[in-house]
Amino acid sequence: MLFLCKVVIFVVNIAIIVTLGKFRLGDIISLNDLVEKILRYSNYFLASGGGVTLSGGEPLLQQDFVLSLLKELKKFNISVAIDTSGNFKLTDKLKEIIYLTDLFLLDIKHICPNKCKDLVGFSNELELDFARFLSDNNKPMWIRQVIIPGITDDENDLLKLKGFLSTLKTVEKVELLKYHNMGKFKWEDLHIPYELENVRPATDDDIVRAKKILGIS
Repeated sequence: MLFLCKVVIFVVNIAIIVTLGKFRLGDIISLNDLVEKILRYSNYFLASGGGVTLSGGEPLLQQDFVLSLLKELKKFNISVAIDTSGNFKLTDKLKEIIYLTDLFLLDIKHICPNKCKDLVGFSNELELDFARFLSDNNKPMWIRQVIIPGITDDENDLLKLKGFLSTLKTVEKVELLKYHNMGKFKWEDLHIPYELENVRPATDDDIVRAKKILGIS
């Protein structure tokens, strides 16, 4: 099976391996091979309360593989987190993935549906429904929001985000990430216009202001 997302092992919140073998586009790895690689570190992360995080890219673009991997890891009582945008319809398969996952790192791109569509090409209805489903099914989540000056830092939008988060009962943490343009060269290498060309990187002061509006420390 083709596996393109990253697998990160954590020991008490410290990654002991950046990616479990950084598989290149086109590399083939079987489910058994991947589970074997993970189990090599199990004595470390099981003893410390750590686990495995499926990241990417977007791991939920490969739901068949993710579901199979989850079923195997659960045989060994391994905790699994998934880092996702949540921008998917809640199918029976996705619900099964959710039930088997211990923690979700959920990226909310923008609380305003129209601004979200302008930013990433999709509205936010699916990701907000995803968050509600996690809450309704007692699934812990960490909410992540990238602070992009002039785009995601509007006070009214942040207050709407605060209001939405207050309706969720399983949010354990809210993380605000600073926008940066260090990946701009990737667009340039591909001769693709960089859409945020005139947007400055976020500063510590931007994060402090946003946290104050959201009422988080």
